[in-house]
Order: sequence, then C-alpha cells, then structure tokens
Amino acid sequence: MAGTKDQKTKLFQPKSRVMGRTEHSWCRAVTCGTGVTVLGLQMTKPPFGISVLHNVLAKLQSSHPLLGSKLHYDTSTKQFSFLNTDVAPPVKINSFDPSSTLELLKKLSDKGNSNNLSPFHLLLEHELNSNKWSDPSSFPSNGIDVMFASVYTLPDAKCVIVLRFHTVICDRTTAVSLLRELMELAKDGDGGKDEVQKGIEIDTEGNLGIEDLIPSGLAKKTFWVHGMDMLGYSVNSLRLTNLKFKNVKWPRCSEVVRLQMNTQDTDRILVGCKSRGIKLCGALAAAGLIAAHSSKSNSDQTKKKYGVVTLTDCRSILEPPLSSHQFGFYHSAILNIHTVKGTESLWDLAKKSYMAFADYKKFNKHFSDMADLNFLMCKAIENPGLTASSSLRSSFISVFEDPVFDNSNEMQKELGVEDYMGCASIHGVGPSIAIFDTVRGGELDCLCVYPSPLHSREQINELVDHMKRVLIDASLIA
Repeated sequence: MAGTKDQKTKLFQPKSRVMGRTEHSWCRAVTCGTGVTVLGLQMTKPPFGISVLHNVLAKLQSSHPLLGSKLHYDTSTKQFSFLNTDVAPPVKINSFDPSSTLELLKKLSDKGNSNNLSPFHLLLEHELNSNKWSDPSSFPSNGIDVMFASVYTLPDAKCVIVLRFHTVICDRTTAVSLLRELMELAKDGDGGKDEVQKGIEIDTEGNLGIEDLIPSGLAKKTFWVHGMDMLGYSVNSLRLTNLKFKNVKWPRCSEVVRLQMNTQDTDRILVGCKSRGIKLCGALAAAGLIAAHSSKSNSDQTKKKYGVVTLTDCRSILEPPLSSHQFGFYHSAILNIHTVKGTESLWDLAKKSYMAFADYKKFNKHFSDMADLNFLMCKAIENPGLTASSSLRSSFISVFEDPVFDNSNEMQKELGVEDYMGCASIHGVGPSIAIFDTVRGGELDCLCVYPSPLHSREQINELVDHMKRVLIDASLIA
C-alpha cells in the first residue's frame, strides 16, 4: 500500500509536462495577444518594502508550484511544456521610482485616446500589453517565467503593484484566489514565513490539463457528430454580426473601459436575476446585445445574429474535483448564437441567453465541444482571413458564468488597497468585448476589455454607457 502511494506521488511530481490541448491553444493565443492576465493594486501608500513583496511572492510560489514553473517551447516539435525546478527562482520585481513612473505615464497619456484616464488605469493597460511570451522561438533553453511583477511609485506617494501572468497558469479563479492569498500574506507583514495555505495540494497542482480530468465519456462524440459540429461552428461564424470595426489595418492592443454601479442598482439587478432563475451573466450579455444592436442603427424588426461566449469554471465537476485554490487553467467555453430584433426587453433576452447556455451545459457541450473550439481558435490564429476583415473576432461578447463576489473591504483598508483591477488581454483572437465582472462590497464593477484600434475607446464607452442604462432601467421593473 505504501509502495503504491510512493509511486503515485512520483507520478504527480514530474520535472516537465507537455501541455494539454486547451493549454496549448492558449499558448498559441498568447503569442498573438490574447491571454496576458494582469492583477493590479493601487495602494494609498507603499505598504511594505520590496523585500517583503519578494517574501510574499516566494510564499505564493511555495504554495503553488505552477507560479515558479517555466514555460518551454520546443522549436522542432512546436510543443509547449512546463518545466519545474526543485526550488523556484525568485520573481523579478521591476521597480519604478516616481520620476521614471512619471516619464512612463507621460508617454502613455500622449496617446490620442488616453485622455482623462487615471495613472492606475494607464499602468494597467500598459502591463496588459507587455507580452514576454509573444515569440516562443526566443524563449531561453531553460524556459521563460510565467509570472512577472512591477511596482510603480507615484509622485503623490501612492504606488501601484501589478502582477502579470501567462493565462495558461492563471484563469480567473486562480487570479481571485491569488489576490486573496496575497492580501492575507501581506497582512502578516513578513510574507507569512512558514504558514502554509490551507486546502492546497502541492503534489497535484497543475500536473494534469483539463482534458485529463474530464469525467469518463463526457467529452466523447462520434466522428460524424464531430464533423457536423465543426461545420456548424464554421458556417455560423460567417453569419455573425460584428460590432463596427474602426481600423482593421493597424497593430492592435487591449484597452479597458469600466462599468460601475452603486449598491442599490446592483442589488436590484441581482434580485431581478434571482427571481427569474438566471445568473448575472445572462443580464450582462443581454445588455451588450441590446446596446450593440442599437449601435448598428437598425430599424425595428431587423434581425441580426450575435455570438456570445460564456466561460465556466470546471473545477468542481472534474474527476477528481479541484478546489478554487488549485491554480491553472480549468475554464471551458460555450458559444451560443442569438438572433436579436431590437425590440426585446432586457429580461426576456437575458433569460433566453442564460437558458441557451444552461441547456448546452446540461448536455455537456462545455466538455464535448472543447476540442472543436480549441481547433477553430488555432485555425483562426493561423489564418486570420477566415474571420471578418481578418479581425480575429470569434464572437461579439464573452462573459463568465459566475461573477466574483468580494467582501474583503476591511482587509483592503487595513492594507491600504485603494482600488484593484484584474483582467486579461484579448486583442489577438477573441470577442469584441470581454466582461470581467466583480460584485465588490455590494457594487457591480466590470472591466470591459476590447481590441484597439479595431474598436475605439469612444465607441466602447458609448456601448458600455448604453449597457449600464439598459441594466438600470430594467432593474426598476419588478
């Protein structure tokens, strides 16, 4: 029995692991600009020295081996893999003093569409578009880090801390857990030293891709069904309506527009969702569809088809189930296509949108279609011309099945966290707008990421403002 346990432990502690298909697809996506995940914190004052931040990050690496792994690329086989070491190298922290931060902010604010953005917002977008993983052939032979850190000291004595991750080791659930653990460790003041995070199984974290954990039989489909589904996705993608493209020729980057609501409006929207048996993602997607259809200047009754991607965290339904503290990429996507006339109410469209997703999930489409969507994403990256105007847009909007509920306000105040934002880049392959939603202290806070200059900041600001009006108006209806 003991021998079996020892063998199992060895199996779960590889020095290297080839990526699973979903992980490989995301590695490909990051090379073209989609999947750089950032977590930024604006502090009222520098809460601790660089040495303490080093200790905090080292403790996180100790608790989560994936954070200390290296991303390796084999140019001969074109395979990505994780390389693990017994002792993770310390995270390099790029530190910017007030003068260098001010110089960078001046360059960033000189961009034509960056007026009236806060320094924190500018720095977040800057980090979102800093991609160390864009050229795999240039990776060092011993691999490249999957996490980077920067500290920007602002002239008013405030500072901004930004952590940047390759999304293959940091889906949204990972980012949320990491933020909470980071704040708990920082609260200790010395990085937590010997305190081990509870609920984390170091031996197994990140050693299996999502495909290896899907319950038996749920991802299977016949060759005929597989072919029909691939054809269906391909044909339907050509019929989708896109948000108007502003500039299809210039190089792209990811930019962010923020949608925020007060406690009263947020509560009414959440109550409205609950009373109708749907989740917030349905309301957000519906508001986006209504705003987009309106922006097309269509007359009533003009029908248009839009793609909605819903991302769902699969950890709890894998075999064996994973906890939210086990880092990695364990999300799957479901693509639904909705026909919009422009006369629908928000709640009718929200229910239609959410129930279409829920029905697909009930029939395990998030597992059975995983390989199809990964394949099509990679094909679009290889052949942008397969997408409208070579835009690499795969849908109109993406949302998460479940919002993040954050009630850590007291801890944030204690640490001096004035604000924080977390999202991922999408200017490679992806939607026109990706919604990263959080209900923070009872208030809805959505980061809406879009590819620029394919879409303009003015265009997305108008779209998001329209979404907010639609949501607030609908929340007043019992």
